[in-house]
Amino acid sequence: MTALEDPVRIAPEDDELPDGFQVQIDLRCARHDDLRYLVGGSPARMLRMSDAALSMTSDDGRIVVCDKATRRLARSLMDAGVANPRPMFGPHADEVTIVVPVRDNQAGVDRLIEAAGGVAVIIVDDGSRRPISGDAPNVRVIRFEENRGPAAARNAGLAAAATDYVAFLDSDVVPGPDWLTILLAHFSDPTVAVVAPRIVGLTWSGASGGGTAEKQSLAERYENGWSSLDMGPEESAVVPSTAVAYVPSAAMLVRRKVFCGFDEELRVAEDVDVCWRTHMAGWRIRYDPLARVSHDHRTDLRSVLSRRRFYGTGAAFLAERHGARSAPLVMSIPMAAAVVALMSRTKIGVAIAMVILTQVAVRLQRRLGELPSAPLVAAQMTGRAAGFGLLQAGGAICRHYWPIALVLALISSRFRKLTVEVAVAEGVVAWVRALIADPATPTLGPISYLVMRRLDDLAYGAGLWQGVIEHRDLAALRPVLRP
Repeated sequence: MTALEDPVRIAPEDDELPDGFQVQIDLRCARHDDLRYLVGGSPARMLRMSDAALSMTSDDGRIVVCDKATRRLARSLMDAGVANPRPMFGPHADEVTIVVPVRDNQAGVDRLIEAAGGVAVIIVDDGSRRPISGDAPNVRVIRFEENRGPAAARNAGLAAAATDYVAFLDSDVVPGPDWLTILLAHFSDPTVAVVAPRIVGLTWSGASGGGTAEKQSLAERYENGWSSLDMGPEESAVVPSTAVAYVPSAAMLVRRKVFCGFDEELRVAEDVDVCWRTHMAGWRIRYDPLARVSHDHRTDLRSVLSRRRFYGTGAAFLAERHGARSAPLVMSIPMAAAVVALMSRTKIGVAIAMVILTQVAVRLQRRLGELPSAPLVAAQMTGRAAGFGLLQAGGAICRHYWPIALVLALISSRFRKLTVEVAVAEGVVAWVRALIADPATPTLGPISYLVMRRLDDLAYGAGLWQGVIEHRDLAALRPVLRP
């Protein structure tokens, strides 16, 4: 595929969940374990469960699909982001072909084939200097004489596969035990087109492969704990402009007949692009961290930062194709005004921010209606939104807009002080949040993490600006402010 192709669009009659399918309400959305009122999702909303809905729900928030009413309830809760699927069955591994795009990594291919456990494998040799071989009865090799890029290699493997499901695995990953069983179960939902596992470091002592932090370089420890391929420990629907906006193509499983394929014009961000096109066509994408695939991360600082810069160049391509979905900053106008006022670090600014946030909380309280403790919930949600807004703005200053911030810091001592404070505060908060979310994250002290995070931002931002200059289009830098 050399140009964008319209994905197969989902038909309304194909939306129904099968009998026996289960969903689990995220109990963090239920205040004081009261399932009648659920607050959560992205964007956050309040749902009121009727008596009929509660009668279909177990005390621990489980719903088993058995008729039209439970089907509709389960789908509504999942789409609202307050419940997650618990499928009880799915296709068999015999219905899967693994497609591996590779260039000059025979050792990685051999390691992956051994870990595949007899699943059919198609190796697409993307112009390796020494042809890749696959000496196993379940392995087929397709060779390109010239390098065409990973998107073209994956598409060639997809076209050659005859099974209903295709797993894309890069040659530098090793799938863990039961990864296919866990992911395949999600396809019992007929609207799911893509499922992805969590990608962890191959040398992380908590993952397969062993290794100890003491023997690892700073860059390797950072990659093992905060790789851009790791979407985190929380299961999630994959939706643009949310915490999990896409899943990496280094490891993903797709429903072959409806998968739209990768855009071969892209050498970077092709995974983001295909996820967003799939979502726009009405198909659902799931991220399940229980399934794990280990990735052989880069271990030296130069290669890590070079890769981050390369990823940054993809922002211009995404802005060209997807517009506001790729915006570095998305915020409501009132919240943006409050964040700017708070970052002024003046008494007047704080006063203005408090007035704005009070108005936001009052409007939110009205929307919450009959929810018990609505004023308290509205205040908490507004406070969290303001905190997220500050983090989002701080991250954008350090990552997307750092060349502008650097110029302003050289001109203004006041802004220079603000930039330093933002860089430190945002990094420390991100470190704490990551450790709270996943206590098993490999150890990296706050100072080491802060240094690596800021270098990461500088590299990504440099790539972003490189892409903007080459495309002569500022769309990738344009924030989105909503009413």
